[in-house]
Amino acid sequence: MAKQFERMDATHREFITRQKIFFNASAAAEGHVNLSPRDGKSLRVLDDETVLYLDLTGSGNETAAHLRANGRLTLMFCAFEGAPMILRLYGTGRVVRRGCEEYAELLARHYEGAEPLGARQMVVLTVQLVQTSCGYNVPKFEYGGERDTLLRWAEKKGPEGLEAYWREKNQRSLDGFPTGLLEEGRP
Repeated sequence: MAKQFERMDATHREFITRQKIFFNASAAAEGHVNLSPRDGKSLRVLDDETVLYLDLTGSGNETAAHLRANGRLTLMFCAFEGAPMILRLYGTGRVVRRGCEEYAELLARHYEGAEPLGARQMVVLTVQLVQTSCGYNVPKFEYGGERDTLLRWAEKKGPEGLEAYWREKNQRSLDGFPTGLLEEGRP
């Protein structure tokens, strides 16, 4: 039932842009595997082999640590409405840090220059393999809207409070790997 493709085609790109949520998975050679839900509106398909998402503050920063360790990243999209399908993007990811020139260019080009409070970095995936599968066992869900909890939390913290939180909670992974989030001179 699974089909593999070297790059995304128009059908894949259209499916991805309709999804309200996606999941990212990453792992270093040792330690825990990370699997996290992400907001679909943060994701952009740049071309047939590249996707980007604006990464908001979370309780950890596992993906950044794992990408720094080996770059492996998988994104998964599931159809929770309409025809069933699962689509996975396998490839190599990298973090684009806030404050660097590339971050500013990507923000301007793909997010109309609007950075939500709580944005901590961007993640770029270079796709090496696309796989679709049936998704017959994925249940249907009705979309109930976006949550504003993270935005309200970030507004309450303010820029200084967010940076203090990043220093306390986002500098190392669960397994102690550095994330590079606030390091000077690292892209």
